[in-house]
Amino acid sequence: MKIYFSPFSPYVRKCLVTAHEVGLDGRIELLPSNAGPVQRDQDIIPKNPLGKVPTFITDDGAVLFDSRVICEYLDRLGGGALFPREGAARWDALTLQALGDGILDGALLARYEDVQRPEALQWPEWRAGQLDKAETSLAHLGANPALLAPGRVDIGTLTVACALWYLDLRFAGFDWRSRHPAVALWFAAFSTRPSLQQTWAL
Repeated sequence: MKIYFSPFSPYVRKCLVTAHEVGLDGRIELLPSNAGPVQRDQDIIPKNPLGKVPTFITDDGAVLFDSRVICEYLDRLGGGALFPREGAARWDALTLQALGDGILDGALLARYEDVQRPEALQWPEWRAGQLDKAETSLAHLGANPALLAPGRVDIGTLTVACALWYLDLRFAGFDWRSRHPAVALWFAAFSTRPSLQQTWAL
């Protein structure tokens, strides 16, 4: 198995964390990539017309994208239980995954505003609006502690953890912990999982 890789992509990290959780980490080859919103990676586009990471290649040569599809594939392949098969637990996990992905979507747009858009064209209100998605999402998590219940490990909690990792990586000044102490306490404990302590490099 292979995955087009960037060490700073939270979506690639989400896939590799999932692989680690289900015992498949050592079976995935990391492929270098230069995917970006402006300069697109021409090596990826023939396999994934979106030209984005993560793009995943199975042992059978099938190409999978995006992270939601890849993670569910890995969970099934590894015999994991990160994606409940049916019932309310499945919808809860998928909805929490969507919340974590939404935090990341907003954070990436804010990041692109900082580093990709020419300074004369930057729109501070746009950037603030994207990061406010994280703010309102973390407030929601803090107000609904059952979403981050101790012992809950599924694709939802793993995605939220990857989102918080990315906020720390790219937005140190965001200081989300001071406003959302319950989420901060959860993350401090949850991020000690071996999968979340891993780093990957080419």
